[in-house]
Amino acid sequence: MSVALHRSTAMQQYVLPVLLAAFLIGLWQLWTVAAQVPSYLVPSPVDIAKTLVADFGLLMGALWVTVKITVLAFLSAAVLGVLIAFAFVQSRWIEAAFFPYAVLLQVTPIVAIAPLIIVWVKDPTASLVVCATLVALFPIISNTTVGLRSVHPGLAAYFQLQRASRWQVLLRLRIPSALPYFFAGLRISGGLALIGAVVAEFVAGTGGTGTGLAYQILQSGYQLNIPRLFAALVLISLTGVAVFAALACLTRWALGGWHESELNR
Repeated sequence: MSVALHRSTAMQQYVLPVLLAAFLIGLWQLWTVAAQVPSYLVPSPVDIAKTLVADFGLLMGALWVTVKITVLAFLSAAVLGVLIAFAFVQSRWIEAAFFPYAVLLQVTPIVAIAPLIIVWVKDPTASLVVCATLVALFPIISNTTVGLRSVHPGLAAYFQLQRASRWQVLLRLRIPSALPYFFAGLRISGGLALIGAVVAEFVAGTGGTGTGLAYQILQSGYQLNIPRLFAALVLISLTGVAVFAALACLTRWALGGWHESELNR
């Protein structure tokens, strides 16, 4: 890739979104000042920034709790999703019997079953992790299963001709074929794990120490502390962007040297 093309790609991927964000934040600031919008309705970006500084300790503690639940749920979903996908590709009978239940798990609203999970699982953190895991699990199961089955027929025939064992076919053919699908599932699952963690915190609504950003949003709403509510929303949004960016970098690192989906970036 030439230097000019690399600069053009960097401009499209990073500089333009940052410039657009700066422009929109500037418009937001001008509107709140010109229209004299009270901060309890819509705080200005400056007010939100001041709140982030003033409540830094409180918000960072809550952010750490939410990030911890998100990471634990994401890792649990990744491990469980891969194991279930491996089980599905072993037999069409297993997939036909159990895949509808995976779909059922995906379409059931987490807010409907979260109260039961919170009652059944006594540890508050573990119950929130279980809820977020259920939200993040299906994309990894679905994508990895499709990837493991998307084997080139010619290569499959060659492995069969060489009388490769089932383990050799899985390790040397199916897993490399499934990696692009698996990482696509990870990128979706990362965002869903954060959403699941926030929704579970909303449903749990626990107070005291060890509470996440969702609880801070609830408390700020009750107290009409709207700048802090917006500050918590900003932290959740930035966390989601950071999770997606980290998984995109992981995908590029894993596939950049050999798969066509990342070679031309």
